[in-house]
Amino acid sequence: MTHPLTRVLTLLELLQSNARLTGTELADRLDTDVRTVRRYVSHLRELGIPVEAERGRHGGYRLARGYRMPPLVLTNDEALAVVLGLLAAERLGMGTTAPASAGALAKIGRVLPHSLREPLAAMRETLSFTANAVIGQTPGTGVLLALAQASRAGTTVGISHQSWRQEQTERDIDPYGVVFHTGRWYVVGHDHLRDSLRTFRIDRVASTTPRTRRFTAPVGFDPVAHLTSTLAQGAYRWEVEVTIHGPLDEIARRLPRSAVTLTAQPAGVLMRARADRLDGMAHLLASLEWPFTIHHPDELRQALKDLADLLTAAAQRQPEEPPR
Repeated sequence: MTHPLTRVLTLLELLQSNARLTGTELADRLDTDVRTVRRYVSHLRELGIPVEAERGRHGGYRLARGYRMPPLVLTNDEALAVVLGLLAAERLGMGTTAPASAGALAKIGRVLPHSLREPLAAMRETLSFTANAVIGQTPGTGVLLALAQASRAGTTVGISHQSWRQEQTERDIDPYGVVFHTGRWYVVGHDHLRDSLRTFRIDRVASTTPRTRRFTAPVGFDPVAHLTSTLAQGAYRWEVEVTIHGPLDEIARRLPRSAVTLTAQPAGVLMRARADRLDGMAHLLASLEWPFTIHHPDELRQALKDLADLLTAAAQRQPEEPPR
């Protein structure tokens, strides 16, 4: 918050949110001094915003009684789109380090006309989701925006990155794209330190530094496809290969892209996946409507037989009979 205009706008927001604040309180919140606060108040008055000053030991600043900022000019459809977008982002775990969604919703609620405020408040209070909320790994707002801008501009960026082993490294990357996936933000690009294509979690990037070097992303490169393929090939105990005898498009809609890779073949669709537990893979295969052939591991066959035994026992159990 170093730019004077940013501080002036923040001062206005503080005065809107509080009945009265002293010069010292405002100076602390703006990270400046009381004399500068007086100058910012003068700027607001020059813009026609009536800021009243109370003199004396316990004096302070406040907006003139009855003054309200003009209502935000949004149509019903536009206001609904903004509110639903903020609620969905919160549900999907797409937040940043600050409680941005809650703050934005509060500000919109303050400036919308009453005819829109009440229906949208009702929407917030009654809206339900079928999917569970995602606990997101929140990145820094400045880091996220810097990576997105570097990706669009095609400029290299320096990052300070901390690995899952808590190892800190400084490296330059060419960001090909930013991807949000199941509660986490990622940046995919060329890592100059390793001279290879890499994926980094953005919540582990502490800071960014712009570089002057420019780059061109590979033609047709798909950051989403690369990320999901990389995650599907993580370090797991079991490597699974199964041919599913069904149409590729329908199978792809039923299986999570982050967990499997699918390849069309004459006999069907070859599914490759990795898993920590084979009972979960057995449940996944049993949920499909198409027959399948297991290539490996053989232990997956036993996991399916165990699941079949559980289902058979459940089918034969009478209402009064407790489960064994």
